[in-house]
Amino acid sequence: MAYRPQLAAALSGASVGQLAYWRRADGPAGALLVPETSSSPLLYSFRDVVALRTAVYLRERLSLQRIRRALGSLRDLGEVDHLSSYQLLAQGHSVVLVPQDGPSVDLVERPGQQVTTVVLAEVLRPFTTSGDITVPDLLHPRRSLRVDPDVRGGHPTISGSRVPFDLVAALVRDGVPVDEVGEYYPGVTADAADDALDFANYVERYNRAPAAA
Repeated sequence: MAYRPQLAAALSGASVGQLAYWRRADGPAGALLVPETSSSPLLYSFRDVVALRTAVYLRERLSLQRIRRALGSLRDLGEVDHLSSYQLLAQGHSVVLVPQDGPSVDLVERPGQQVTTVVLAEVLRPFTTSGDITVPDLLHPRRSLRVDPDVRGGHPTISGSRVPFDLVAALVRDGVPVDEVGEYYPGVTADAADDALDFANYVERYNRAPAAA
């Protein structure tokens, strides 16, 4: 299972409008991120979502022009793997590549030169955007929910189960009390049902796509 744009936006912090803008290949700099999973219907992979969180993290701190310059430098250095494979850090007015082994490398101000990094980017952890939207932890978007690429392709489920969050939320919206959801999905507690509904409400906010940037 892969992610439709609305869920990919909710898990990454990008707006649906940004996703559309970033995958456009007809702009002067080309696409920032094109989904690797599917173009029809449009679906994003788990790796795409990680990459999108990286882009949002960087975009909160730097201009899109500098981010594109950094990605261009990555390619010039021979780094052509999926963007999720790289840990990128916004440092000052630049983007720094932080490899697992070896020194960090500047990608904007002095492309290719080694630099000293101070704090590593933690794009999987919760963060707040400039629009005061709290983007949840990618792997645990709510206390009772988890995202595991090996379980339903990474679709958010109730922790410890394979039950998708949206099926539980749909039951509650249909009038099933949260403490009775376990009768339909054994093991789903009232707290888990509350979390599923809360996350579903959060995801639906991404139906409205603000201006892209």
